[in-house]
Amino acid sequence: MTSGRRLSQAIAEGDGISVIAIVPDAASARAAEAQGAEAVAILAGVPGLRDATSLPVLSLGDEPPEDADACLLRVEDAEDDLESHQGDLTAAGFECVVDVHTEDELQLALERIEPEIFLISPRAADDDEEEIDRVLELLPDVPAGKLAIADLQSADRDTVAALERAGFDAVLVRSGSVGELVGAEPPSV
Repeated sequence: MTSGRRLSQAIAEGDGISVIAIVPDAASARAAEAQGAEAVAILAGVPGLRDATSLPVLSLGDEPPEDADACLLRVEDAEDDLESHQGDLTAAGFECVVDVHTEDELQLALERIEPEIFLISPRAADDDEEEIDRVLELLPDVPAGKLAIADLQSADRDTVAALERAGFDAVLVRSGSVGELVGAEPPSV
């Protein structure tokens, strides 16, 4: 870890729900921080990222870059070797964010590695099921004291307010929508 700030700390402190912005470049990271994001997420290495922001960095890619603080551990990809993958990431200095999209994956993660942070994805949603409904359906299975991040491709202030009321600690969004989601004040709940 290079920033001295942990993702878990950034999304757990303060009032309200935190916004984690997916950024493609350093300028977007700088803008997301200025608009109130609590962390940024990247798909691959971003040149100049550490100079552009002091926020914690979550790597969403398969190979976490050196400047990431946290990275995803996808249960569906590492199911047979979950403990080993978590150990390798932790030994390398990364905070693990466990990506789940079904009740079975969530239970498996809890039984085998006891993660601190979950990314709840709507990937297993039925065709007629809204993304928000799927993530809200999985949230009650996350034990108290664990952090939950909603992974939604699109969100507006009403969606963020609903996630906050339900108990999510953070929402992962595209960088262009940070300002409108955070606004001058957090959404009223």
